[in-house]
Amino acid sequence: MKAIRRFTVRPVLPDPLRPLSDLARNLRWSWHAETRDLFQSVDAEAWAAAGGDPVRLLGSVRPARLAELAGDRRFLRRLTAVADDLDDYLTGDRWYQTQSDGVPAAVAYFSPEFGITAALPQYSGGLGILAGDHLKAASDLGVPLIGVGLLYRHGYFRQTLSRDGWQQEHYPVLDPNELPLTQLKESDGTPAHVSLALPGGRALRARVWLAQVGRVPLLLLDSDVEENDLGERGVTDRLYGGGSEHRLLQEMLLGIGGVRAVRTYCRLTGHPEPEVFHTNEGHAGFLGLERIAELCADGLDFDSALEAVRGGTVFTTHTPVPAGIDRFDRELIGRHFGPDAELPGLDVQRILALGMETYPSGEPNLFNMAVMGLRLAQRANGVSLLHGQVSREMFAGLWPGFDPDEVPITSVTNGVHAPTWVAPEVLRLGARQVGVQRAEDALTVGGSERWDSVTDIPDQEIWELRRTLREQLVLEVRERLRASWRQRGAGNAELGWIDGVLDPDVLTIGFARRVPSYKRLTLMLRDRDRLMELLLHPDHPVQIVVAGKAHPADDGGKRLVQELVRFADDPRVRHRIVFLPDYGMAMAQKLYPGCDVWLNNPLRPLEACGTSGMKAALNGCLNLSVLDGWWDEWFQPDFGWAVPTADGAGTDPDHRDDIEAAALYDLLEQRVAPRFYESGRGGLPDRWIQMVRQTLSLLGPKVLAGRMVREYVDRLYAPAAQAHRALTPDTARDLAEWKARVRAAWSGVTVDHVETTGTTATAELGATLGLRVRVGLGELSPDDVEVQAVSGRVDGEDRITDATAVPLKPTSTPDLEGHLLYEGPLSLDRTGPYGYTVRILPAHRLLASSAEMGLVTVPSEEGVEGAGMLLR
Repeated sequence: MKAIRRFTVRPVLPDPLRPLSDLARNLRWSWHAETRDLFQSVDAEAWAAAGGDPVRLLGSVRPARLAELAGDRRFLRRLTAVADDLDDYLTGDRWYQTQSDGVPAAVAYFSPEFGITAALPQYSGGLGILAGDHLKAASDLGVPLIGVGLLYRHGYFRQTLSRDGWQQEHYPVLDPNELPLTQLKESDGTPAHVSLALPGGRALRARVWLAQVGRVPLLLLDSDVEENDLGERGVTDRLYGGGSEHRLLQEMLLGIGGVRAVRTYCRLTGHPEPEVFHTNEGHAGFLGLERIAELCADGLDFDSALEAVRGGTVFTTHTPVPAGIDRFDRELIGRHFGPDAELPGLDVQRILALGMETYPSGEPNLFNMAVMGLRLAQRANGVSLLHGQVSREMFAGLWPGFDPDEVPITSVTNGVHAPTWVAPEVLRLGARQVGVQRAEDALTVGGSERWDSVTDIPDQEIWELRRTLREQLVLEVRERLRASWRQRGAGNAELGWIDGVLDPDVLTIGFARRVPSYKRLTLMLRDRDRLMELLLHPDHPVQIVVAGKAHPADDGGKRLVQELVRFADDPRVRHRIVFLPDYGMAMAQKLYPGCDVWLNNPLRPLEACGTSGMKAALNGCLNLSVLDGWWDEWFQPDFGWAVPTADGAGTDPDHRDDIEAAALYDLLEQRVAPRFYESGRGGLPDRWIQMVRQTLSLLGPKVLAGRMVREYVDRLYAPAAQAHRALTPDTARDLAEWKARVRAAWSGVTVDHVETTGTTATAELGATLGLRVRVGLGELSPDDVEVQAVSGRVDGEDRITDATAVPLKPTSTPDLEGHLLYEGPLSLDRTGPYGYTVRILPAHRLLASSAEMGLVTVPSEEGVEGAGMLLR
């Protein structure tokens, strides 16, 4: 019979065991080994059955066992020590508390997904895992962050395979009461709610759940409440599910409802109000509109409120392709905002203008969430150096007249949270070298350029560690493969061969990620005969573990999964290559340490960062990757291999895949596998071990989420907080009025004449030329602008590359025609084809970038005299 109602019955812990409840409710246990060990000792069998989830564990332990532990002095001493350690972690000063007064009092960090732990499945892939690692690293560093997301009742889907290898999706219902969450409650004990207005007088209500991620509160909004109609209850049903309007409602709830949830949390707890709002990709962009509405309700006009909001907003873009950005029909946006819906105090046309693609290649009727995110944030970044460059080119249309290099989008290369992803065996080896505290500090705070202590670890210990991790992976793979085949309908009698799958002494390659086409899951299958030869090589065999989920609506991705599965089902190679369904955090934490080589072969430059290889590297796994994302930035032959790319514009896609697959096979056959199996001193592959050592010592410190969050604090959060403080209502009003005046008058700004003291076509290196520029400013004054000389090498089409900009100074009052003369030196500091130009830009102390307003004036051709020269 089916129950008509479901309850979660929590155990009553004996008083001596009460701290277990606090430990279970703080997700620090997910990256703190001592806390997990303590819970495992409560009941090892129940711990395994609970999937390593303390909340589920405590709900299943027998009362007799709890009574026994309540009288166990040794256990209680361990419990006290772990509880005291958590208290010290939560209350003691950390890195952030040693920083200057310029850092923000608090930062609100919004993301559509968060990958904290497998016990809280609210993530689909890299974006969510990155967001989770950001919160954990902020906690370790003491950064006063508040995370904001949605609570999806079905999370992302669970993946199984049919008998013929087709991906199948399952959506188990998640009960928040069985998750490591607590409800945010008002002072009278009633659940805290936020509400959004919908067209037709309806409302979308959501309650707020709190996940405590170390020191960082994570607020998750849940629309599955009785006050909502059926349609509204389903808004937070699935991550990235539903149609366009469903997605819009999710993003309105995340952005607008998220700000309201933050305000409620701060009111109830006394947490400092955020000075900086950070939106992780465009999904949460509506948060800027809510903050504008707040300021307008306090008496500011829209333009002034916009300036105040921009100053304290950071926007991170993660996609390198326009197709990866959420875009909505303008009529849909118009219907959900305005007098009869949400934010009635804001002019709908002003809202629409923030997201419209008003550049030459844009779609005039589409509202672009990333475009809105950039217009609502004074500071923006990509997630690797290469991705920053790609983003500047992709969004250059928003800053017409500027070269892509000057588009105000910087980059902060992603990092990964080492305590989450480093295997306990690796951590113990490091602790033996430098001590537990120094090892923990190195993995969390970071700051060193290299981990020199790794050089002192004997080769034998490194090699034994790698084999131990590989053997653990082999056992994990066999267990998961057997479960997968049972789900596919196989009986135990058919599965005896699984006991021989993989070999703990064979070179093991890992490939696991989402399965969009650009990540090329099946590139390795391009020449199947050659792949078989690599797998079955008599002297240098390789074995490959593959995992990944295709989006439920992506049949093309599902076909790629099926193609890989069918190859892996072949009895000739199934002991050497496996596909594991249901890739998630629990699997990943075994997979990264157990692999010797991490493979990544996306279409360059479509991988924004790609952090899985970072997690592998922290465990001594070597990277074999296309030069894309972070690998393009940090690759060295000392610790990995670069797969050559055939990314010329005219290359046929099929031909490109053939070329790059052949290059991959060559690398594996001629360089990677032989080095793994070669014997050096003492019978060990010393050259391979040296690469592992270099990976840990040189790459390890770079890939840390602690390094990433410190960069965000120094380069983005602190400047944003200072801008927020500077933009008081009066200052914001002044800035908005100044911008309006400059825009209105800019057509009258001209460069009328340019001349230099050098009149020949050549000049000597080290010489200094005098530059004289006559400009017209119309209704503007010299205080409103900066006149610059821009110089550098020129290419065959006279475009300046590697440019240097130097401000020129006014030398006189306006002449009778109202023109001004600007002068300054031009230093000739490099040889070869060299050129210069001049330009006029708006200038104001509160602009974060001279390109911020997208306004620039350059000389007309007839106003230029002797504008180029050649140096010898």
